[in-house]
Order: sequence, then C-alpha cells, then structure tokens
Amino acid sequence: MNMFLMPIVPIEIALKYLTNQQVVSIPTETVYGLAANATSDEAVAKIYTLKNRPQFNPLIMHVPSIEMVERWAIVSEFAKQLMDEFWMKRGVSISFVLELKKNHPLSLLALAGLNTVAVRRPNHPVALEILNSLPFPLAAPSANRSNNLSTTTANHVLESLGDGVPVVDGGSCAVGLESTILDMTQDQMTLLRLGAVTADDLAPFGKVTHAYTEGAIKAPGMLKRHYAPQRPLKMNVLNKESDMALLGFEDCADANLNLSISGNLNEAAANLFSYLHQLDREPFTSIGVNPIPDTGIGAAINDRLKRACEEG
Repeated sequence: MNMFLMPIVPIEIALKYLTNQQVVSIPTETVYGLAANATSDEAVAKIYTLKNRPQFNPLIMHVPSIEMVERWAIVSEFAKQLMDEFWMKRGVSISFVLELKKNHPLSLLALAGLNTVAVRRPNHPVALEILNSLPFPLAAPSANRSNNLSTTTANHVLESLGDGVPVVDGGSCAVGLESTILDMTQDQMTLLRLGAVTADDLAPFGKVTHAYTEGAIKAPGMLKRHYAPQRPLKMNVLNKESDMALLGFEDCADANLNLSISGNLNEAAANLFSYLHQLDREPFTSIGVNPIPDTGIGAAINDRLKRACEEG
C-alpha cells in the first residue's frame, strides 16, 4: 500500500487542468508526454521548468485529426496523403514538420519562435480521448527531467518528476520509442529523426532523404530551426545604445519591453520569443537584453539568447 497519495487523475480532471494552463502527464503509444495547451506561452513555460534546465527546442504538437492541423499549418496534398496513411490507416508513430500559416494561434515558445511546426496524432485511446475533448492541440515532450530516460509508465513519470505533476495512467506504452520525424516543408520527405516508421516504410511514396550524418540526428530544434532576429542581438546590456531596442528584466526604466518586472523567470520565458518578434522591426537597428540570472529556466533563456546572438 502506498505511503502517500499518488497524483493519478482521471481524464475529466486532467481536462480541467489542461484548460486552466496547467501541465498534465498523459500516455501515448510511444512514451508518456508532459502535456500543456500549445496555444499558451504560460502553460508551455511550465513544461520547460518541469523538465529542468532545458534548451528551447520546438515541441511536437499532438492533435486528434488532420482537420485541426489544416487550421493553422500548410498541409499539401502529399502531406495529407501521408498523414491519412500513417496516422489514420496504420496508426503508427510519425511526426510531420510543416510550414505554419501566418495567423496561427500556437505558442511562439512552443515553436522556439519558428514558422514551422512538428505535428503528430498519437495512437493511444486515452491520449485521443483527451485531444478530442479539447479545442486546442497539446505540446507534449517526454515526461521526464532533461537527460533522464524517457518514461513509459505512470510510475516512471512519478520517479522522474515527483508527485507534483498530475498523471493520467494509461498503462505501459506499446512502442516505447519517440516518433519518427519527417520534414515535409519542401513537399518532399526528409527524415529528421528515426523511429518506428522507417525509410523503407516511406519509400513506396517517393524519394526519402536523411538529414543526419554519423549518427547525429538533426531533429527539430537543431540548425536553422532556431529563431534568430534579423537585427543584431546583444546580451547582458545595462545601458541602451543609440537606436537599440532594450528588452528588460526586473527594474529597468529604459526598457522598450520587460520580460518580467517582478523578476519571475517563468514569466520571462513565456514572453521571450513574442517580445523578440515585437522588437525585431524599425526604427530599431539592434536589440539589447538585460542580464538574465543563469539559474533554473534562466539558463535556458540564456542558452536561447546565445544561439540567437550567434545566428543573428
């Protein structure tokens, strides 16, 4: 008998949490996911915090249908054919990277500020029941702390994240391996991450190319899949330079926008990409960012800013 109350929750309670910008671990056929409303920066920031000192890599959006994806992403006839075949007919684990429509509702934090998105339809009755009951997709990376093993049971989630995260128990995951990721942004098949769906499975539909070498898989979040502003970006700026937009933190009177006046790093993470987008325009010629504490999710903010400086 358990000595403490396990945070296992029924689906109806999980839906209330998810609707109220909270994070819930849900089962899929691959691994347990740490799920949150993919249209809410606030909710997505909680995922990064719980996973502990992450980098801001784009998250995969979990959807119940092709129709939902078509509302905010560009789905070509070829991509739709593959979705229908692998999601609806075969029910296998594959994510598709697509271009986003201009006026999409998705969290820029979940997208790492990009104009592309990775989407998948999980083949698990519990996950699908939850997704079919919500009007928004779920961002759901694996429900474990960074650098820990992926979780394939509810107990694994509790061991990795503790008892502060609600979990919907859907039994053991059938696949236990993260999904294949297929880039379809050029309307051709490029494998970004290997998984249960192989190149041989895809070959009957056309040419398959591989975006990895020597075993280093280039999954979403690597290379060009990081947002860097058009204007040069500088970190640890205390005094605004001429024509510079200043992104503040805590008490900063000269800031054009402030990530968090109260010094809340979760709030800062939630605002980061949205504010960078807003400042990346005329009349500014550069963007400066106040020093950000390099603790907790602040380390992830600084990692993202360093990458933007390198690419900007």
